[in-house]
Amino acid sequence: MEPHRLVDRARRLVVPGRRRVLGIAGPPGAGKSTLAAQLVDRLDGLAVLVPMDGFHLAGAELERLGRTERKGAPDTFDAAGYAALLTRLRTPQPPGAAVYAPAFDRAIEEPVAGSIAVPGPADVPLVVTEGNYLLLDEGPWAGVRDLLDEAWYLELDQDERVRRLVDRHERFGKPRAAAERFVHRSDEANARLVAAGRHRADLVVALAR
Repeated sequence: MEPHRLVDRARRLVVPGRRRVLGIAGPPGAGKSTLAAQLVDRLDGLAVLVPMDGFHLAGAELERLGRTERKGAPDTFDAAGYAALLTRLRTPQPPGAAVYAPAFDRAIEEPVAGSIAVPGPADVPLVVTEGNYLLLDEGPWAGVRDLLDEAWYLELDQDERVRRLVDRHERFGKPRAAAERFVHRSDEANARLVAAGRHRADLVVALAR
């Protein structure tokens, strides 16, 4: 689907004064964050971006749980906290009140609480959220799909997606060989889990390279 058609489809979700949520899912490296940011930018103040990545567990907690080498797997996020935030975003708030969401800072590889202010639906009616596990139908993730008014699934050629992932890990400090090992051991295992939820999307978007 052409980019302008995606913007038009997202715009049709906007109902003044009513909060709606668009979720964008897909495997690691598919381009979810880029597409979500472009949509929000082109919706001219009608939408705000709330990424799932803000619910990464902190590095110290991953180390305590013995999950550092599996960072990015479903159980390395606070899935219940993410679902609770989506529920709160859909709940009417007092006039002028904002809900604060966390973000993930790739420079330090840690979540940062209270980074994103989400005004009430009278000001910003659409929340765009993106992440790997929005369509995962297991554990605490299972309830997320029902909190989305519409869900899209992004696909990208696998070789291109893997190349982008390796480049990203290298850009943020991993040596090339270590980045390749992490992608093939961890990211691709997660990608297979993500793909299992593809059928739960309202729209599948195949991205060009």
